Amino acid sequence: MSSEIISALQKAYRMELETVINYLTNSVHLDGVFAEEIKRSLGGDVTEELNHATEIANRIKQLGGNVPGSLALDFDQKTLQPPEDPIDSVSVIRGVLDAEEAAISHYKHLIKISGGEDPVTEDLGIRLLADEEGHRRLFKGFLAEYERRQR
Repeated sequence: MSSEIISALQKAYRMELETVINYLTNSVHLDGVFAEEIKRSLGGDVTEELNHATEIANRIKQLGGNVPGSLALDFDQKTLQPPEDPIDSVSVIRGVLDAEEAAISHYKHLIKISGGEDPVTEDLGIRLLADEEGHRRLFKGFLAEYERRQR
């Protein structure tokens, strides 16, 4: 199987695990009335993102690749770090949108490189892409609601 596909799966695995960490952290860190729905959504999404990572890890293993351990993972979600001010839900929303955009872009790449060569990985990429697009839609709604309240 293509080393490019395994490498892309390993990157997707890293991205999903980093999202789990940051969603969990922000679901606990945020404060305030506006933050409650954001926290609830992030907390619920932790399980879904962890399931994504598990599916990806299983696919890496099926293809004969190595599932990376913690020391092999370089994280880079700068905008999804918990804000200094725990009331700053908007920075978290924007960080979620950045992470979802990155995931969407990466899954589109995975679908492209696996299409025709590896239909199982292509299908996995399509399913995960749909989930990420749903998360993006939800958080775009949160941002629009916040911006409307500020007017």
